Amino acid sequence: MNVQFVASVAPIVRDADAARSFYRDALGLSFEGEDGDYMFTHKLEGTKHFGLWPLSEAANACFGTTEWPTDIPVPQASIEFEVPDVAAAAAELTAKGYRLIHGARTEPWTQITARLLSPEGLLVAVCYSPTFHDTPDR
Repeated sequence: MNVQFVASVAPIVRDADAARSFYRDALGLSFEGEDGDYMFTHKLEGTKHFGLWPLSEAANACFGTTEWPTDIPVPQASIEFEVPDVAAAAAELTAKGYRLIHGARTEPWTQITARLLSPEGLLVAVCYSPTFHDTPDR
């Protein structure tokens, strides 16, 4: 596996208002973008992307429904690892005995992802994010 960098870190939030209050008001983080209840920044040193990801949107990205399945533990955060070949990374994880939530696929925002739950319950993606390769300032 050739992990190049951490592409994204996002708490998975159940209460968007409480999360915004904590991360924006208490911690003083600024968010330059919003998409519905999803807030994000590309300007937090140490990460390419930091977001507040509503659980309903995480469920939709993984399962195509706004409800997280009751038979799968609800993750508290998402972390994405950038790799040059998502399909190969997903195959390597599967060969090592890990069960993917979904295989390599292109998201509506053009990122290619494959996702699984880590042993400690994080939603982990191996991904390729074109926007991080197209602009020199990120």
